[in-house]
Amino acid sequence: MTDLYPLLAAALLAGLLGGAHCLGMCAGISGLFAVNSSVATIRSQIPFALTYNFGRVISYMVLGIIVAAFGSVVVKASPGLAGGLRIASGIVIVLVGLKVAFDLRALNAIEQMGAILWSRIAPVAKGLVPVTSLPRALGLGLVWGWLPCGLVYSVLLIAATAARPSDGALIMAAFGVGTMPAMLLTGLGAARLSSLMRRRNTQLGLGLLIVVLGLLTVAMPIGRFLPSGHM
Repeated sequence: MTDLYPLLAAALLAGLLGGAHCLGMCAGISGLFAVNSSVATIRSQIPFALTYNFGRVISYMVLGIIVAAFGSVVVKASPGLAGGLRIASGIVIVLVGLKVAFDLRALNAIEQMGAILWSRIAPVAKGLVPVTSLPRALGLGLVWGWLPCGLVYSVLLIAATAARPSDGALIMAAFGVGTMPAMLLTGLGAARLSSLMRRRNTQLGLGLLIVVLGLLTVAMPIGRFLPSGHM
């Protein structure tokens, strides 16, 4: 369905443009694969970084299935809520952009909601460190996908508006793929990228791009109510 394409694009771009935010939230864990970079070669680190990120994306897809299944039930019961949910998701994306650009704390409360669940999962992650095998890397990625993150939660709101749980999984997969360039390069010890992404001008530019993305997400459902003869 064509309605899915804008949601996939929004999720992918949120992942790509939210690289600075992802580095702040996840660079520590991703950087575990670069700790021994003086001993291990980049080539030897690549399988671990890929496996970890594959596990992370799988977790995002599971979350997408859960929220889309719930959202589809709600929308079927009250079809008028679909547009409102999508507008809400756009507003949250705008808040993510403001967080990246200006370090706005508006999403802290959302992240704290997931902190309770994370406090129960975190010991599992600690048990998988150090990452000495591919199964450990996969397990760490599967666990780390549940890390409380306002950016992830904003895209989950988009996934919640999907028509089917499978669509929710695709939306979260698109987001996960979008985050991969920053996360993979950080995991492989690309310190220069990390430094670039943390520069004030970079964060400001990427944050404002995310704000525009959020405004476009809000505009989609609003545009459906405008007369066809108007913009």
